[in-house]
Amino acid sequence: MPVVEDLHAQAEVRSALLALNAESVIETSPLSPERFDWMIACARIATFVPPADAFLIAFAHDDAFDGGHFLWFRARLPSFLYVDRIVVAAASRGRGYGRLLYEDLFVRARAAGIDRIVCEVNAVPPNPRSAAFHARLGFQEIGTATLDGGAKTVRYLALDFA
Repeated sequence: MPVVEDLHAQAEVRSALLALNAESVIETSPLSPERFDWMIACARIATFVPPADAFLIAFAHDDAFDGGHFLWFRARLPSFLYVDRIVVAAASRGRGYGRLLYEDLFVRARAAGIDRIVCEVNAVPPNPRSAAFHARLGFQEIGTATLDGGAKTVRYLALDFA
């Protein structure tokens, strides 16, 4: 049975997870090793499924993160946990690792007194797998943004679970 482990103290797995991020760069964004390490250090929650099948990085509303989508939520919501990225290796899709990471996230969020999870999903270019996944979990659209001169549109999603 797969487990979820904390990534904060697991430096040895980061290069494999960074490569995993690069495989999904259209849906996420490129990261340098330095930026990846910095994000993990800042993140309230950074978890992975060993050996390097999937990972999730999330920031609380008061974390020192500078991502544009995170700042969009911060300007509009008083409290939340923002999922910056969740990536599952292509060979590991369909095994429930995304759901496992989110279930672990929900437990950690509740323990921290946070009752809202937020994220964004690409609408242009479309990411139908992520859109369907988040819809199954109960996320609702709360806004949109068009970026890069119309080349990219994102849907801002939220899930409240008080």
